[in-house]
Amino acid sequence: MSTPISSIRNLGPASEESFARAGIHSAEELRELGADAAYARLLQAGSRPHFIGYYVLVMGLQGRPWNDCKGEEKKALRKRFDQIKTENTTAKSEAAGLSRLERELDAIGVIPRRG
Repeated sequence: MSTPISSIRNLGPASEESFARAGIHSAEELRELGADAAYARLLQAGSRPHFIGYYVLVMGLQGRPWNDCKGEEKKALRKRFDQIKTENTTAKSEAAGLSRLERELDAIGVIPRRG
């Protein structure tokens, strides 16, 4: 028996749909993957990176309210988010055959998304 993703604090039906598109279908799968790997899967499945979505996920997996993330903890999470985003944007753009300049422009959202 699997538990719905929406049973995790801070995560609702929209999160459940996004995770399903990324091949994650239960709270157990999400917990086993952890926030970083699960968020990377979301990006690989085409979700646009959004820092609030990332730290809401981290807080939810810890059983904490989404707005509990503050100060140094939030700064540390921002660094992790930026790293996950960069790794996934680079891998995706390299797979799409983009030049280095195009990858940089893609990373900041200047050129249209491909693929």
